[in-house]
Amino acid sequence: MLNRIIFLCLNNRGNLMIEKLVTFLNEVVWSKPLVYGLLITGVLFTLRMRFFQVRHFKEMIRLMFQGEKSPNGISSFQAIAMSLAGRVGTGNIVGVSTAIFIGGPGAVFWMWITAFLGASSAFIESTLGQIFKRVENNEYRGGPAYYIEYGIGGKFGKIYGIIFAIVTIISVGLLLPGVQSNAIASSMHNAIHVPQWLMGAIVVVILGLIIFGGVRSIANVATAVVPFMAIIYILMAVIIICINIQEVPALFALIFKSAFGLQSAFGGIVGAMIEIGVKRGLYSNEAGQGTGPHAAAAAEVSHPSKQGLVQAFSVYIDTLFVCTATALIILISGTYNVTDGTVNANGTPHLIKDGGIYVENATGKDYSGTAMYAQAGIDKAFHGSGYQFDPTFSGVGSYFIAFALFFFAFTTILSYYYITETNVAYLTRNQNNQVSSIFINIARVIILFATFYGAVKTADVAWAFGDLGVGLMAWLNIIAIWILHKPAVNALKDYEIQKKRLGNGYNAVYQPDPNKLPNAVFWLKTYPERLKQARAKK
Repeated sequence: MLNRIIFLCLNNRGNLMIEKLVTFLNEVVWSKPLVYGLLITGVLFTLRMRFFQVRHFKEMIRLMFQGEKSPNGISSFQAIAMSLAGRVGTGNIVGVSTAIFIGGPGAVFWMWITAFLGASSAFIESTLGQIFKRVENNEYRGGPAYYIEYGIGGKFGKIYGIIFAIVTIISVGLLLPGVQSNAIASSMHNAIHVPQWLMGAIVVVILGLIIFGGVRSIANVATAVVPFMAIIYILMAVIIICINIQEVPALFALIFKSAFGLQSAFGGIVGAMIEIGVKRGLYSNEAGQGTGPHAAAAAEVSHPSKQGLVQAFSVYIDTLFVCTATALIILISGTYNVTDGTVNANGTPHLIKDGGIYVENATGKDYSGTAMYAQAGIDKAFHGSGYQFDPTFSGVGSYFIAFALFFFAFTTILSYYYITETNVAYLTRNQNNQVSSIFINIARVIILFATFYGAVKTADVAWAFGDLGVGLMAWLNIIAIWILHKPAVNALKDYEIQKKRLGNGYNAVYQPDPNKLPNAVFWLKTYPERLKQARAKK
């Protein structure tokens, strides 16, 4: 029996069977219950916290630049930069194009709704990451595995946490880095003709130098690269929008009309439009999926809600700013259903713009609805999004998109590594430092190998496996935050009470109830000292 399984895995028939199995599992995991479950969760959390996304919008921005580094933690700004490194990636280019391709312009509206509601899920999970964080080897560690074990408690909580950590390591550490490196290598090869193996080697060398430097090294790079690249990308979009400002009102009208099926061309696909808009929004901003809390837990703050509010704002940055910039460029340039005038060998048109109703790759194969579509989408986004910039920035569009993909994808790999390291540290936290270091170094080698391998190989199956892993993470995390959301909601209420009573000048300090949250040991131990520091600053 074992020989039969090995044989199937090593031949084309076996690969096809695996691909079909993974595609089927993805359809089950990423079915409507998960997509709408995440959306409904956002609605209920939003109501429970009385639309905090609106009430505390200014506070989110203020807190983003507040906070100090410590020997154990990083600043709030570094934490949001690390989180955005994971949120802002190829999905902000490829994902938006795909959403418009499948669901039409109205899908953008549902991406906005997903971001608004998803901010509440991001608050809950990030605040929980802070409440149940630990100090391990002089570094703050936290995330879903930690708050699942220490929040739920008992044997069930421990097993639940271990399962989450293992699923995360496999999907985020082994499978997804290759997808991002393939985007870098293929886009650079197309733009400046660098061999993919050479680009892969360059990425691995740079990545190795950073990740062996530890969490602070990752935070420093993310702080420097992510804001810079996001600002440049948005600035380019703003220039294009300003030049075509007369078209903007009509574009927003098109988005809103098609979102509700009022535009005749899109009236028959409202269901698909909502589903793809929600799904791509979730893919992009990752709210509720359990990736953001890892960076959130590393921040040095006096109250967990501070980092919860900051991470909620990161969802806005990802979707409302960066994704909207991509969407408007696509719609302004009218490049979501345009051919380049050539045809494939089989006579079908070669569509260079990803979007619209029907898209084919250069061979004439339709990738929509298959596990291979995501990888094909990277190539189409490189060509298509490049042409979207060309009408304004003649001849530089493809180069700009290539370098944008490089920075977005590279920082996403950094985020993947940090998430992987945190979960490896969780699984080995009861071992001595030497054993834990060995496993972390093994994780570093594996992610470097996965990065190089993905750069020189097609990443179709990796995308499918990675999507499956992320989907499983989302299921595990959404159930956990439903069980554990009350401490996070209470933390927000406590923060609001302190802020109202003492004013903005006072540094709110968190004191958990030892009877209700006995495992919030970090905050229970450090409360007296933090209160003393807050009074001194006041």
